[in-house]
Amino acid sequence: MTIKISMLLSVALLATPALAGPTGKVASGSINGLSWFAQSRIVGQTSTATIAGGGNPIYLPSQPQKSGTVQLLMEYGEFGAAVCSGSLGSDRRSIVTAAHCVSEKASGLRPDKVTAIFWNGDSDAGALGNPLATAIDVTNWFSNPDYTGEVLDQNDIAVLQLAEYAPAWATAYQLYEEGDLTGKQFNVAGYGLRSFEGGSTGVNLGTNRLREGDNVYEFRLGDPIWGPYLNFGGTADYSYSFLSDFDNGLAANDSSCAIAAALALPAGTFCNTGIGDREVGIAGGDSGGPGFIDGKLASVNSYGLTFGNDFGDVDLFLNSSWGEFSGYVPVYLHGDWIRSVQAAIPEPSTWAMLIAGFGLVGAAARRRSTIQVAS
Repeated sequence: MTIKISMLLSVALLATPALAGPTGKVASGSINGLSWFAQSRIVGQTSTATIAGGGNPIYLPSQPQKSGTVQLLMEYGEFGAAVCSGSLGSDRRSIVTAAHCVSEKASGLRPDKVTAIFWNGDSDAGALGNPLATAIDVTNWFSNPDYTGEVLDQNDIAVLQLAEYAPAWATAYQLYEEGDLTGKQFNVAGYGLRSFEGGSTGVNLGTNRLREGDNVYEFRLGDPIWGPYLNFGGTADYSYSFLSDFDNGLAANDSSCAIAAALALPAGTFCNTGIGDREVGIAGGDSGGPGFIDGKLASVNSYGLTFGNDFGDVDLFLNSSWGEFSGYVPVYLHGDWIRSVQAAIPEPSTWAMLIAGFGLVGAAARRRSTIQVAS
């Protein structure tokens, strides 16, 4: 059995052709003799294309609830650019996203520039490059100090500092911190890759158009029922990394059930065939996007995972098709850390005054330096 794992960091499709973007880390290993491969890299049951292109409107974002879900553009100079997603913090001057979107620990590169793009209009129009969207510079970002850069890491979370307050129309999100997410249904959103056909084929369309859908947190990787079986190695802690599988109503593609059966867990463990037409899987570019319970931020999109064609995946590729898993960072683990970072972010007006103050100090220092040299 081959296990393939992938972060959801997509290459941005910009006006400049063939932007390479950061490739990210690659890792491999084995679990009890079973090989796996990992690398950095909202598909519905049916099409998530534009409506004019035949897309199903059930995946269009509800507004104004999703107006605080942003597209993030990371620019790397000569190395290209990449797209992630994020959500507006309750302070209205920060974005919560995945650490691997901005951390050099994941890609080996630190972005030269990060921009948060807010859009509450026609989701088919796209956000990036839209003159009606609101683009706000990110002036700093803070990755969880325990994030390792590995693909499976429950600390794959970051807070970004905005240069100014978010638009008044953008929804800010409170944190959902009620504990264990296992078995809970959630709503997920992102600006990532999409599909003409849906889960039967996986991704084949670009980023830039916000989509949403639903799923269920099936289990966490450290659930005691798994015992030693799901040990992926590495130095990162992933025991509280939660997974959803992408079901299509058929037992043959119920990957959670198939893995549990293969490991001789009690009959029926984690077996269900999904929640219907609104069930989705996340794809490249959805990284850092929000998972909501009761309108509150419950998780951050982190990675994709497949156990292969023999265990529910409809094909041989990690491409957000039926039978694959999506991995999430639970916010309840990080609520105190998120609030501490947000509390340390200065008010935008204060920040502007500080910058002006630094400039005055710098000018005074230069004058003193000049006097010293002249003497």
